[in-house]
Amino acid sequence: MSDRYDVIVIGGGPGGYPAAIRAAQNKLSVACIDGWQNRDGGHAFGGTCLNAGCIPSKALLESSELFHRAGHEFKAHGIGVGALQLDLAAMHKRRTDIVKGMTAGIAALFKSSGVVGLPGHGRLLAASGAGDRQVEYTAFDGSKRTLAAGTVILASGSVPVDLKTVPQDGKRIVDSWGALEFEAVPARLGVIGAGVIGLELGSVWQRLGAKVTVLEAGDEFLSVADRQLAAEALKQLRKQGLDIRLGAKVSSAAVAGDAVDVAFTDAQGSQTLAFDRLVVAVGRRPYTKDLLAEGSGVEIDARGFIVVDERCRTGAPNVFAIGDCVRGPMLAHKAKDEGVMVAELAAGRYGHVDYDIVPSVIYTAPEIAWVGQSEAQAKASGANIKVGAFPFIASGRARAMESTGGFAKIVADADSDRILGVHIIGPMAGELIAEACLAMEYRASCEDLQRTMHAHPTLSEAVHEAALAADKRAIDTLNR
Repeated sequence: MSDRYDVIVIGGGPGGYPAAIRAAQNKLSVACIDGWQNRDGGHAFGGTCLNAGCIPSKALLESSELFHRAGHEFKAHGIGVGALQLDLAAMHKRRTDIVKGMTAGIAALFKSSGVVGLPGHGRLLAASGAGDRQVEYTAFDGSKRTLAAGTVILASGSVPVDLKTVPQDGKRIVDSWGALEFEAVPARLGVIGAGVIGLELGSVWQRLGAKVTVLEAGDEFLSVADRQLAAEALKQLRKQGLDIRLGAKVSSAAVAGDAVDVAFTDAQGSQTLAFDRLVVAVGRRPYTKDLLAEGSGVEIDARGFIVVDERCRTGAPNVFAIGDCVRGPMLAHKAKDEGVMVAELAAGRYGHVDYDIVPSVIYTAPEIAWVGQSEAQAKASGANIKVGAFPFIASGRARAMESTGGFAKIVADADSDRILGVHIIGPMAGELIAEACLAMEYRASCEDLQRTMHAHPTLSEAVHEAALAADKRAIDTLNR
């Protein structure tokens, strides 16, 4: 095993492993050091996303949605299923099998690409003048080696934010990872935080039979989203049975026997609720523990993020940082694109990420997705805007799917006709948003979408009709 590589990547998550693969595709020698350990102590590439986040949560969301539809929607299709039964153990096995397949796939990709995968901890050492950077590699057995590389890419990721007033015990009070592994459906589930993670986890267990209460400290629901989109999402999720309480600031939580007592304040004053399980889902923070030796030359800001420029260069020569440990949204696809960009730059090629076109998706039902500027942001920028929207209740495909809630909305510049933002809540919104991303990447106008033929009947027609509605020329809905 070599001690010198062209590129060393520290972190094998959704930013790190694509960076390593692309660097290898660029004919560079690459090592990827990754410190992820599962509950059993075993190592797997893929970071939080594949092991305890994006992938396992989507597996449970899919399973729980099918369970819910079997109990509540199949009858409308003329399908009788008799007494519905839940096999939670089988559902969890499916989840873990999917995760194992995906993480094993990364190891196989490394092997075929020529990337050297190194399970353990990586630490960037102090700069020693011009030339290679040194990285201390500590294997899980405690043995250490000093490696060298022409370029180092830091992709250390993030971890859940803890609340000091809500100490976790790993059983009754858990983080998002723990909430994926409940061995039984809790009768009463509390979720602190109405962000992406809280809403998705709350949806999983609500569909499976839990009474779910979501406590959100903020007074606005999904404050980062378009206001019309957020209002529709709140209405839809509450209609499903999620008890979402805004302005609910949790002051303490403690295990009391078989329950968790939670104290919080809201517009009605001080209150307490008892739950069987409590999930803390108040966000994530960058993880840089033991990542940088003194004198590394890499700066960390007051919020804990590694300081980088628009090309993810740190202040240290030949050192990049990407993903959740740097500025910008903590999204796997943003990390992946940054990883590819810096791997291209390390090879002397062109690399770029358009941070104005980063899609966001919440995998509830209906799904929620957006890209670009909200209506309020576009107005605040001083642009003369126009807005078009199309309700899914007017979509033949959505009606056939029994999924008519929500709408597609386009915000465009009224003078240039350029699309500024797209906001969708409805069936398969996470897939539909890709058309919007592509259109915006090519600087498309509403007319470009209007003149692009869409197959019928499809959900994508909603985006087409929203573009038409922006000019009050929609065919399948009223123009207002």
